Amino acid sequence: LYIRVARASASALTIARHFEGHPKLTAVLYAGLESHPGHAIARRQMAGGFGAMLSLRVRGGGTAAVAVANRLRLIVRATSLGGVETLIEHRASVEGPKSPVPADLLRLSIGIEDPADLIADLEQALAGA
Repeated sequence: LYIRVARASASALTIARHFEGHPKLTAVLYAGLESHPGHAIARRQMAGGFGAMLSLRVRGGGTAAVAVANRLRLIVRATSLGGVETLIEHRASVEGPKSPVPADLLRLSIGIEDPADLIADLEQALAGA
């Protein structure tokens, strides 16, 4: 478990840094990014990494976010806090119309795959959506 969590946390930070400022996204939400409002607290409280969960806010709203999720080839659509495989969910769809989660938000639970492969999968999905 320790090795998996360390790998997933390192990969999540790599992915978050890659997509921060991406033109197809309005935000990357990850406490490991210095731009995150809770970064200073996270840095003090989280030893060994910032965790494997991150969120992307897709430019174009809920329809665009779902289109991105549907175009992924490697990343699996599923609701879970994660395992060895990287998962993505459009939480607003799961919760329904009364969800407080923004419609443009995709939540990722990063696994142990090569972060370059995950970045490539997300890039192709964003490019085609």
